[in-house]
Amino acid sequence: MLTKKQLDLLEFIQKRVQRDGVPPSFDEMKEALDLRSKSGIHRLITALEERGFIRRLAHRARALEIVKLPDALQAKFDAPVAGGFQPRVIDGDRPDSRPAGAQPLENGGAIDLPVMGRIAAGVPIAAISEISHNVSVPSSMVGKGEHYALEVKGDSMIDAGINDGDVVVIRESSTADNGDIVVALVEDSEATLKRYRRNGDAIALEAANPAYETRLFRGDQVKVQGRLVGLIRTY
Repeated sequence: MLTKKQLDLLEFIQKRVQRDGVPPSFDEMKEALDLRSKSGIHRLITALEERGFIRRLAHRARALEIVKLPDALQAKFDAPVAGGFQPRVIDGDRPDSRPAGAQPLENGGAIDLPVMGRIAAGVPIAAISEISHNVSVPSSMVGKGEHYALEVKGDSMIDAGINDGDVVVIRESSTADNGDIVVALVEDSEATLKRYRRNGDAIALEAANPAYETRLFRGDQVKVQGRLVGLIRTY
């Protein structure tokens, strides 16, 4: 039997994983549950882990994996949502083949996406345009629209569960909602993976690591290139 706070936290984590493909940070969990300190979040996570609902992933900054949901929550998340999708993290190996473009695999359960080089989760790096290789992802991860993949370089998004060396799956889009993790093209020359916030004509690109400062730009200096829908972790 879970307490209301435990249920609220489990639901919040699941919603964020579905929306962003990665778990929320401890600060985001603390704010969502209106707690005064992170210690309360630690206690809730420990209780959920002991009851077998979540698992902490070793050697990864604040990375969580939902193992199961209570029946009431499971039914809620199983209900179809118009236009919705459920991004998830998968483990895989980098393929050696380099077919051009996104190609469905023979088994119909996966699709090949082009990996368009590396994206900075740190200081922005040069804009990315060349395909380095392809990666296979579950077709349920990508849904509608055009997609591509990028290899993450840097650690500025570790509190969002995105590590150096991960491959992120991006849905092409020129728009984003506040709080989305996006590929942002800065001044038509540098690309970076950050959380997007817009206030009037000002755009903030937020890191998920306190070692990095939020960067502020005018609206005409930033172009959204796509939204994060999932990630692949290799070992």
